Amino acid sequence: MSLPRVLTVAGSDSGGGAGIQADLKTMLALGVHGMSVITAVTAQNSVGVQGAWELPVAAVRAQYRSVVDDIGVDAVKTGMLASAELVETVAELIAGTDAPVVVDPVGVSKHGDSLLAASALDSVRTKLLPLATVATPNLDEVAQLAGVQVESEADLSRAAAAVLAYGPRWVLIKGGHLPGEAVDLLTDGTDEFRLRAPRHDNRHTHGTGCTLASAIASQLAKGRSVPEAVAAAKEYVTGAIAAGFALGAGIGPVDHGWTLGRRQVYRPA
Repeated sequence: MSLPRVLTVAGSDSGGGAGIQADLKTMLALGVHGMSVITAVTAQNSVGVQGAWELPVAAVRAQYRSVVDDIGVDAVKTGMLASAELVETVAELIAGTDAPVVVDPVGVSKHGDSLLAASALDSVRTKLLPLATVATPNLDEVAQLAGVQVESEADLSRAAAAVLAYGPRWVLIKGGHLPGEAVDLLTDGTDEFRLRAPRHDNRHTHGTGCTLASAIASQLAKGRSVPEAVAAAKEYVTGAIAAGFALGAGIGPVDHGWTLGRRQVYRPA
């Protein structure tokens, strides 16, 4: 029996905590076959992004067609798309693909480094978000895309309505930056679900957004409904945050393999 197939269209994180690397680790942990279209290469580690280089549109298009035309896909996840030209190219490719789409509208890195040109925001709003089965903006991305400032849980519904106005079927507003319990709001404008989880006292959360979006895509590829997929993904990423570990001098990654058993720590002889 073949595994569900999930395609991530995103940037590479050389430090291995976010981006394509986080996506593929998540997919492996959740029992689906991960595939990738790399849109950009970053020089990145635990303290920040030292450089980023977009791939040519022709290279992105060729990767996508190579995978989809031969292997096929059961779900697509998008992450760092960098420029308006890449956003529009990926939107065109996705529009011709019959599979659920999770759009993580990546704007800045965990360290505050810009990963999306300001000129690309309108393309995200008008070309990409209307194709999304689920859009997963965090609070900074909600402000960037829709101009809505979220300062408390009471603001989440207003933020969701603003993002839904751009056309995604569902939106998940990630409230992890709010104080207190970690609460996210999932809604399609009619049904509304609030997903709560305990807040873990762990600074090593690099790659959280990429991981959550990839987990949702993985669950959708297995045939779960959007609310079921998001709830399962939230449970997975909460465990990954709890098990996040120090790596380098800055913010370490979440542990994508926490469901696979106790992590073995290497200690040289």
